[in-house]
Amino acid sequence: MINAIYQLVAPRMIDVTYKEFELEGDTVIARPLRLAICKADQRYYQGLRSQAALKAKLPMALIHECVAEVIYDGSGSFKAGERVIPIPNTPTEEDTVIAENYRHSSIFMSSGYDGFLQDDIFTTPQRLVRLPANVNLNVAAFTELVSVSVHAVTRFEHISHARREKIGVWGDGNLGFITALLLHYICPDAKLYIFGTVEEKLSYFTFADRTFNVDAVEKGISVDHAFECVGGEYAGGAINHIIDLIEPEGTISLMGVSENLVDINTRMILEKGLRLFGSSRSGKADFERTVRLFAQYSDIPRYLENLVGDVVEIRSISDIHRAFELDIKRNFGKTILNWEK
Repeated sequence: MINAIYQLVAPRMIDVTYKEFELEGDTVIARPLRLAICKADQRYYQGLRSQAALKAKLPMALIHECVAEVIYDGSGSFKAGERVIPIPNTPTEEDTVIAENYRHSSIFMSSGYDGFLQDDIFTTPQRLVRLPANVNLNVAAFTELVSVSVHAVTRFEHISHARREKIGVWGDGNLGFITALLLHYICPDAKLYIFGTVEEKLSYFTFADRTFNVDAVEKGISVDHAFECVGGEYAGGAINHIIDLIEPEGTISLMGVSENLVDINTRMILEKGLRLFGSSRSGKADFERTVRLFAQYSDIPRYLENLVGDVVEIRSISDIHRAFELDIKRNFGKTILNWEK
């Protein structure tokens, strides 16, 4: 079967290529319905990665956030017409210690391997999860990003100590919003504090106990544990602010991606006996927990509708370019591609 794949061949240049797929016994074919643009996609699209990285990974189809509809399943696990979330991470070996999203051998779509900008997605039933009926398709498009936060919160539950009276989230963007929302439901007894810089974005965190501008935090404010969702050039400042406000033996979850090294106050990390851990991507168990949370707490997908930004109908390559250019201007929320091809 021939499939059309829309590959980034150079920054801001997308071309279509055609690839033949064999239908094996357990092959599932799913057609994209909605896709969401991630910052990692933008770094490739704009050519913001190193020349070595671009040379090594292009040409490549972008996008690893998607909701799709099953059109064929040779294994019989799914019925035609079912809505599913494809998992972009594919493990290639078993490991009882290292999670699938941290194995060097795992394949991640849109990072050296073609992502979901395709007419059809060829996968296996093990790399799909069913979408609950209560989830808006535009929200379902960025389930993968939600699963990244679920992964970090799940690790936090296993790593942190039991005193969880006050949890802080640094970052008022998409990742901070999603992580804070999940903590609101997963740790309902904890007071939830949000630390950011933009009052308009902080106003969306209506479920939090308090929001703070990082430049105007009054004395006496502290947290037992913290999640850093800032990344980039401001990551160091956010991490050091957390170190200042966190109680001894607290846990800091590092989630923001930074291209460059950052300076952090190791003296106070030692003095307070802090635990820092990093989280990246997610695996099937995180996707499964995410859809369970969607089904259990119907307010979660409703709150996430606040993140739906431009919804761009995609009928041609020029429409893909338009979506990416619109997304460049967005500083909050997700740009959604309504895949009409």
